[in-house]
Formats: sequence, C-alpha cells, structure tokens
Amino acid sequence: MESEVKLTKLANCAGCGAKVGAGVLAQLLGDLKVLRDPNLLVGFDRSDDASVYKITEDLALVQTVDFFPPIADDPYTFGQIAAANALSDVYAMGGEPKLALNIMAVPEKLPREAVHEILRGGYEKAYEAGAIITGGHSILDNEPKYGLAVTGFVHPDRVLTNSGARPGDVLILTKPLGIGILTTAAKVSLTSEEGMALAVKLMTTLNKTARDAMVRYRVHACTDVTGFGLLGHGVEMAEGSGAELHLDVGAVDLIPEALEFAKMGILPEGMYRNRSFAEPHVDPGETELAKQDMLYDPQTSGGLLMAVDPGDAEALMEELRSAVPSAQRIGTVRAYRGGKRIYLHP
Repeated sequence: MESEVKLTKLANCAGCGAKVGAGVLAQLLGDLKVLRDPNLLVGFDRSDDASVYKITEDLALVQTVDFFPPIADDPYTFGQIAAANALSDVYAMGGEPKLALNIMAVPEKLPREAVHEILRGGYEKAYEAGAIITGGHSILDNEPKYGLAVTGFVHPDRVLTNSGARPGDVLILTKPLGIGILTTAAKVSLTSEEGMALAVKLMTTLNKTARDAMVRYRVHACTDVTGFGLLGHGVEMAEGSGAELHLDVGAVDLIPEALEFAKMGILPEGMYRNRSFAEPHVDPGETELAKQDMLYDPQTSGGLLMAVDPGDAEALMEELRSAVPSAQRIGTVRAYRGGKRIYLHP
C-alpha cells in the first residue's frame, strides 16, 4: 500500500504540526461564554487535554477529540498514529479510554483500499487501548485527515490536570523529543530509514503503560507533549499551576538525528508558532539554539509530562524505565517568583 499512495504528498502540513498555535487559539476562545455546571470538573477554559464531567461520586467522563493530516505515507501507519495521539489525551487526565468515534476527511480520488487501511490502523490501536470504536463521521475533502473523538472514565477524585503542579515536584517525561523535525526532514527524503522507523515506533506507542504506572503514585499534574512542544505545554502547566519550571536540558532525551537537522535549520513550521507563543515566558540561559528548537518542536503522539511528588519520583522512574520509550527526570517545579515561567539549565 505504501508504494501505491503517498499520503503526506496530499497534505500541506503533517500531524500535530497542523495545530493552530496556542497563542492564536487562546485569542479565538477568549471571549466565549462558558456554561457553568458544578459537575463540569474541567472545561476548555482550562487549556487542558480533555474535558471531564462528573456523573456520580465514583465516576466521571473524560472526553476529547483529535484529528490531523497524514504524518506517514502508509495509510495503516497513519491510522495507528492518529488514534494513538487522540487516545493520549484521556491518558493524560489519568483516565481509561472506553469509546471512540472516527473522524475522517477523504479526497474523492483516494483509493478505497487506502481509506480501509487508515480505518484498520485506527481500529487496531483503539482495541489495543481497550476502547471500542462505535461509529463516526466522514466528509469529502481535498486533503485527507483522520482522528478520533474519545470518551473515557476516571474517578472524580483522581483526575489529573495540567494545573496541579506543586513546588518541589519532579518533572518526568516519557518519550524523547524530535518527532516533528524528523517527519519534516522526511518530506524531502533526508531522514534515514532508522530515524523514520524510530519516529513511527514512538508515534504508534500508546501512553497506556505510562498512565497505568503514574496513577499508582502521587502525581499532581500531567499533560501530554504534542503540538505545542515541550515548552508550549510546559508554559501552560506552569501558568495553570501558578508555578515556574526549571528544566535540565542535558537530561532531556533529544533524538540525535533530529538534533543534527535542527542545527542545519530543518525545522517544522509549527516550531516557529510554538516559539512565538512560549518564548516570552522562557529564560533560555546558555542553551544552544538548536536544543531550544528541539524543545519547541511539535510532537505527534508525544509522551506524558508529569509533575510528581519528590517522595515518589524515584519509585515511579524505576517503574517507567522498563515500561515507556524513554523515562527522563528532566527538572523540578518551583514557586513562582514573577517574571519567566520556564528556566532552561544547560
């Protein structure tokens, strides 16, 4: 199938790099009225990964939607990546995905076999997560797009948001950075076969095992690192928590091949949008520019960023080392002193 259709050639941008920038999004949502409901625990006004609605004292619904243009040429792989990315928002809230609906836009000339393979990839990844795809909606569009609307369950008292980080918390990340740069370089056939294989493996890996581990420990905040990059999502966590984050850049797992491309200036457009949004809130210190770019790089189906009680950090890290693609202890949360929200330490 990969030799018959090159999906990325049909799209102007790829994966989570297609997201509207965080700054623009905030402006678009800024004056919209929010219906007040005591059972709405998390809404869109919180800049969080998903909404959460309390049903009973023991049950809350987690709902999210995510879709994007192709980030892989192979339709089955694209379906897997898009599904894994959508499911991740539920995991970031501490929830378990249960139901999903397909969202699909297809060009009229796209072969039926390609459409089938996209859907098969999504179905199989959803089933791996323990979720059931029960239907969906499709439209005709010149540019293919695919994703899921996902509903999950969580206990109302165990919801994790991006705004609960506390001073002293340890920051843990569960996947390396550089996916956006690798997939951008792949568009002009620069990424090695090994580099692209790594990117696909990372993007198709569910955050299920990371979620299953973290709910057993005192994790105060969590978000998945996707289209806004580590620093964009980090700024949202810091602002929402009334805190500042101190990142040890040397401890962040930067994919070596992606770093080399960053040094060459091969960067996705989404990186510049993320920098525009987050840079005013970041003190880069002596961090070299290419590594800064990596921290702004939009990730598709990226890892979880957790703010963990220092008393539980090492035990959680020990469990994650054998469960996630890359368990990294990348920094700490401190009380906000005014000024910048994130400080980079080379």
